Amino acid sequence: MLKEAIYHRPKNNFAYAYDEQTIHIRIRAKKGDLTKVELIYGDPYVWKNGTWQRDIMTMHLAGSDGLFDYWFAEIKPPFRRLRYGFKCMSETEETYYTERGFQEKEPSRIDSYFCFPFLNAVDVFKAPEWVKNTIWYQIFPERFENGDPQLNPLGTLPWGGKPSPQNYFGGDIQGIINRLDYLEELGINGIYLTPIFKAETNHKYDTTDYMELDPQFGDKKSFAELVEQCHKRGIRVMLDAVFNHSGASFVPFKDVIKNGERSAYKDWFHIRKFPLIEEGQLNYDTFAFAEVMPKLNTENPEVKDYLIKVAKYWVKEFGIDGWRLDVANEVDHQFWREFRQAVHSIKPDVYILGEIWHDAMPWLQGDQFDAVMNYRFTNAVLDFFAKEKTNKSEFQQEIIHVLQSYPESVNEVAFNLLGSHDTERILTIAENNKENLLHMFLFQLSFPGSPCIYYGDEIGMTGGNDPGCRKCMVWEEGGQDRDLLKNVQELIKLRKQVPLFGNGGAFQWTNVHPDIISYTKTSSDEQLLIMINRGTEPLKVKVPNDFYGERDIWGQEQLSDHTTIEGKGFKLLYCKTKMVPVN
Repeated sequence: MLKEAIYHRPKNNFAYAYDEQTIHIRIRAKKGDLTKVELIYGDPYVWKNGTWQRDIMTMHLAGSDGLFDYWFAEIKPPFRRLRYGFKCMSETEETYYTERGFQEKEPSRIDSYFCFPFLNAVDVFKAPEWVKNTIWYQIFPERFENGDPQLNPLGTLPWGGKPSPQNYFGGDIQGIINRLDYLEELGINGIYLTPIFKAETNHKYDTTDYMELDPQFGDKKSFAELVEQCHKRGIRVMLDAVFNHSGASFVPFKDVIKNGERSAYKDWFHIRKFPLIEEGQLNYDTFAFAEVMPKLNTENPEVKDYLIKVAKYWVKEFGIDGWRLDVANEVDHQFWREFRQAVHSIKPDVYILGEIWHDAMPWLQGDQFDAVMNYRFTNAVLDFFAKEKTNKSEFQQEIIHVLQSYPESVNEVAFNLLGSHDTERILTIAENNKENLLHMFLFQLSFPGSPCIYYGDEIGMTGGNDPGCRKCMVWEEGGQDRDLLKNVQELIKLRKQVPLFGNGGAFQWTNVHPDIISYTKTSSDEQLLIMINRGTEPLKVKVPNDFYGERDIWGQEQLSDHTTIEGKGFKLLYCKTKMVPVN
């Protein structure tokens, strides 16, 4: 037994309150090392004849990544208090693991055990419930639809031309309103807009006025209409906030440029010394090294008050449903704590999404964000389905690592995207293989979390990195892949109509065939088995007993003891009773 590989900590993703009655416990061990793990647990104040009264529960092997196994248990302590430890067993050895380390015999002293002192309701991670059932659609407003040509900036090009970092095609708020029928028919029920506030670029990540819409997009009246029309259709609206940095034409920064050390706003930014630029070197912090994006000092009370006022204003005045926070990991944690409290004081179920591309556990403890953009999920899916550079085992291990990195309550609202305005188009990454693209949509839409589709991916748009990924939306049906669109619509419909297909069931890999990627979604009395043939040759697989006589809910095939999955095909098997695992 490799004891040094066994790890548990009574916080974060290893011990957390799932809801107001339930505690989830995880322990990590070397892959393949332990054959069984038992959880020893009890209330710290329940004693009998001088002996602590404890129970024992066998933990479930939830999955494995490249190095580790993850064991899991769910407990509902009657008095919301818990002391606990682990009995770890291998083929040749057993040991007890507690807060005091490893011991040969079960510890008799209660202070040896790990402690979950009390399950306080206020400490439970609570993201908005509606997010679990939301399918997002990301819109880059300048390139979605030109609904009001009178708003076009000077030099606007005809729709559909070649994009560049500087050019304009006239996309606006009215254009989005005009296309709400399309979005509703697609089945999405949430739109995420990249920045719409006044700025000097087509992407608007260089805000110059946080309280005003950019004139090229329309006015506040048109935005209010968009939110109203979306809400009538059951569509939520999320805006993009750039609070890490402003644009160079933001009035406070212009004042600093003009007045230097005499400026009343000099402490609004991270300025090391004056002049701001000296021998070609910046003397102030920026986003990356972009001279036109000075970093805001969110520790400054005036800056903090201003930005929180902005956040509350758009929620209160227009009823938006979410904030996506740009470069969120470079802003101090205390700002985000106060941001969350302020926004929730206006509307308690606003979704708060941070742009963080790495392990984000410090931001996901209930006091800051509800979710982050789940790029580790993105990269795993792209590497396996689009680039075909990882094998089945590597893909499964990476997905398990993603799931085990966060509490289950966090995973249920994770923002699972395949592409965005910051990445190549997914069809381009897949080298125009639309069958692989459909597999990606299937996996994304059947995975726990809140999936997001980047505008145009559902019709097979292509493009490299910025500016290629920011082409004008193709509205002529002749330029759209209508078969792909129909399939994506059907997958979205399944997510809405079959709870197990979305967040309604526990995810677990299974193995029906060495060359088939397969996984189950399981609830107390239902099971969904998804099988994907990534190869080009048909493969025959044994149908688990519980599915005999049922139908494939995708192709409607009547199932018997075996079924054939065509090359690049997939099947979705549903039954009302739990499946007997296939090994």
